Amino acid sequence: MSTFLIAVASFVGFIVAYRTYGRWLATSIFNLDPNAAVPSEQLRDDVDFVPSKRSLVFGHHFTSIAGTGPIVGPAIAVFWGWLPALLWVVFGSIFIGAVHDFGALVVSLRNRGQTVGEIAGRLISPRAKLLFLITLFFALTIVLAIFGLVIAAIFLKYPESVLGVWISLPLAILVGFISRKNPGALIGAAIVSLVVVYASVYVGAYYLPIQLPVSNPIVGWTIILLIYCAIASVMPVWVLLQPRDFINSWQLFIALGLLVIGLAVASFSGQANLFDSAPAMATEMPAGSPPIWPFLFITIACGAISGFHCLVSSGTSSKQICNECDSQMIGYGSMLLEGALAVVVILACCAGIGMGKFEKKTAKAGAATMATTWQPVVNANQQPLRGRAAWRSHYSVDRPWKNFSLGDKVGAFVEGSANFLAAIYIPRTLGIGIMAVLVACFAATTLDSATRLQRYVVQELATTVGLKPLTNKYSATFTAVLLGGLIAMIPNADGQIGKGGLLLWPLFGATNQLLAGLAFMVTAFYLWRRGKPVWFIVLPTVVMMVMPAWAMSLQLFAPETGWFWSLGDNLLLATIGMATLGLQLWMALEAILLWPSVRGVLEEALPPLPSKENLTPSLESSGGQS
Repeated sequence: MSTFLIAVASFVGFIVAYRTYGRWLATSIFNLDPNAAVPSEQLRDDVDFVPSKRSLVFGHHFTSIAGTGPIVGPAIAVFWGWLPALLWVVFGSIFIGAVHDFGALVVSLRNRGQTVGEIAGRLISPRAKLLFLITLFFALTIVLAIFGLVIAAIFLKYPESVLGVWISLPLAILVGFISRKNPGALIGAAIVSLVVVYASVYVGAYYLPIQLPVSNPIVGWTIILLIYCAIASVMPVWVLLQPRDFINSWQLFIALGLLVIGLAVASFSGQANLFDSAPAMATEMPAGSPPIWPFLFITIACGAISGFHCLVSSGTSSKQICNECDSQMIGYGSMLLEGALAVVVILACCAGIGMGKFEKKTAKAGAATMATTWQPVVNANQQPLRGRAAWRSHYSVDRPWKNFSLGDKVGAFVEGSANFLAAIYIPRTLGIGIMAVLVACFAATTLDSATRLQRYVVQELATTVGLKPLTNKYSATFTAVLLGGLIAMIPNADGQIGKGGLLLWPLFGATNQLLAGLAFMVTAFYLWRRGKPVWFIVLPTVVMMVMPAWAMSLQLFAPETGWFWSLGDNLLLATIGMATLGLQLWMALEAILLWPSVRGVLEEALPPLPSKENLTPSLESSGGQS
């Protein structure tokens, strides 16, 4: 019962925060105005700038910021114990993450949909703009390299998920065209699509798991995914991005609902017990594991706060909102929902795993078919492996930290969640298929949204430095995908290609969180220049500047935790890490020197909008978009 009560208390906290703190930010700090001009109408081009219903934008924004972040981060961090992970998720998302996302969204809305990097040039200094854009470029390159690997790893570990993920894409395009012609048909078309997706999950789980027939499936899937991203990121948002994200958001609502019901049944029946399954505060650690301070704050990013979210807020969502007042639900509310997902992940990776460990069994079911099921793992006494023993099988202190795999941690969530679903009589094999498709769909959403965002950044950088060929959206997209792919294909020390994402993984958390600190700084300058209160944003800004810088410094220099400097051969990691840390310190210094002199002084105004007859957004007027 305690497991369910922890979930309920967290959800109630999020609802109360939205109704109180979120409303105070909306009305007293940002003064949201339903009659304010919005970029989607000012610069409408029906490609990137598309006025859209709140439900559509919410679906896009939530699925883009969520991705696998609120799954992977908490699934790793519980090795320190479930209590610190839970506290950081709940209080971090309410007071830091949601404020960060909401602020970036509102500031972008009031600057014609420009990204935070572009806005920094006017709020702080032109040099700050260039520094910010370079930091964004590094961060998104890492995202592209890593998330392609994450999805490829999911496809490899759970081939039953492949069919459902790929079927969802043409279905989303169909829904996009149907709802474009008849907006009232959106809900009905989305429901039918969900039914088809779940039917394909069943087929994939029991009859058609798909494996790529190549020697290195990780490389094969990564290439396929990047080609898909290149195409998806230049499509009009209403064709694929909006309908796919809308469908995925409903997929998550259904999955969350089932998980909470399953969690309640398992908790009240005594099958799930958080306190018996995993330590609240771990006392034993794997050899070579990082310390909880400061690494908890960069390991759990999405789910508490993530710098990537400011790119979604200012890169895509601000270009679709049709009413400024929608931004509280989209910016603040989406982050709280992501926090709720992270809470469920923590419980699944602890109490859910404690319900029993299962492994895949494959047997011939006929002349040409193979039946795959998930069967319980037993101990030496032939008893099912449950409780603390099952949890330790995923988070063993006997294995060195460097031997933990990303797939194991994602698997902890998938398999723990399947245990919750089994409590409400959903077969475990089907439950694992449902959760694996959910994770892969969300990761794909993040991957192609990140490609679109990187295209914007490349265009903005090219405009800033005068590199005209890269201001074209197609050449910018090609550059983004090519660079991400080349990084992803970097071989490891054993010569295995396709391991670049893993090599860059240590950088992802710190770089991502440093970006959050810089975005907070932009929001703080926006409010400071308008004489608005900034006290509520000071502590979050300091936390998100200090914690990631501390973590990255340890990664670079401390012998006991140095993952790249101490290895000697990770020149790429050391170079990107040092460059990112240097850029952050430089931009912070620029801000500190300017801060005292800009109180109440408005930044330079944007140039006049083009006339209605010639409303084709230029790079200058649309913040670098074309």
